[in-house]
Amino acid sequence: SSQPTRSASESHESKYDPPSGWLWGVKPGEKYEKEGWETVYFWGMGISVTLLVVGYAYKPDTSIQTWALEEARRRLEKEGILVDP
Repeated sequence: SSQPTRSASESHESKYDPPSGWLWGVKPGEKYEKEGWETVYFWGMGISVTLLVVGYAYKPDTSIQTWALEEARRRLEKEGILVDP
């Protein structure tokens, strides 16, 4: 007769955490306990986003339209058509 086959998951305990129905697994009235990495992660992400926004706000304008406008203004001022501001 044949022997029943055993799957690999039967030999180990289940790592499946069934849903509890509570938001993030915290029951009403219980206080949420932060894990060790959360504070460092939130501060790191906040500082990173702030630096990116400030860097983007102060980046130099290198568009071709801005260059062409400034070049046209310089040439017109050189020819005397446009008065120096």
